[in-house]
Amino acid sequence: MKKRSLKCFPDVSRETIKQLEDYVALVIKWNPVINLVAKGDVADIWDRHIEDSAQIVVLTDIGSLWVDVGSGGGFPGVVAAILLKTISPLTKVILVESDARKAVFLRQVVLKLDLNCEIQNKRVEAASVKAASIVSVRALAALPKLLEHVEHLIEDDTVCLIMKGKTFSQELKLARDAWSFDCDVVQSKTNPDGAILVIRNVCRAKK
Repeated sequence: MKKRSLKCFPDVSRETIKQLEDYVALVIKWNPVINLVAKGDVADIWDRHIEDSAQIVVLTDIGSLWVDVGSGGGFPGVVAAILLKTISPLTKVILVESDARKAVFLRQVVLKLDLNCEIQNKRVEAASVKAASIVSVRALAALPKLLEHVEHLIEDDTVCLIMKGKTFSQELKLARDAWSFDCDVVQSKTNPDGAILVIRNVCRAKK
């Protein structure tokens, strides 16, 4: 059996790798019923989803509360929570997911892996969160609309880690019509056309 590792966390513990492997096993088990990942991604789930999610954890200071929006099958939120157990064990992760079946799956994962997580089975607009340190989003909506959805989660020091595909440049341009923010564009390590947008100081643009 192939010995697993994480490229962005080369010194990660065997216990953490084991938890990630257990999580993958749960995703594969539930996937035929709930469609957590595309069927074609299952064989390459470690690179396409685990590595892809893990890379964002090293991009900023963690803080006390991480909110993952539109968590789906738990990418990147559950992966972050597993890594944070050793990196920042006091950090709580809130997984916001509107699909009831996926929320049930996430609860099972959190219970089995003993993660410091809370599941909110609701649309992001209705999520109740105070003072999020980090807001992470993967494949949810175009950036202008996405910032609308998460505006109520953002405080002065909040960092948004937004995972985007090849349209990120266009989305950034459109978002600046309605929003003011600082953004570092970090090349994705798993998608040559993708980027992680590290966004700070978000506010409505002055008309």
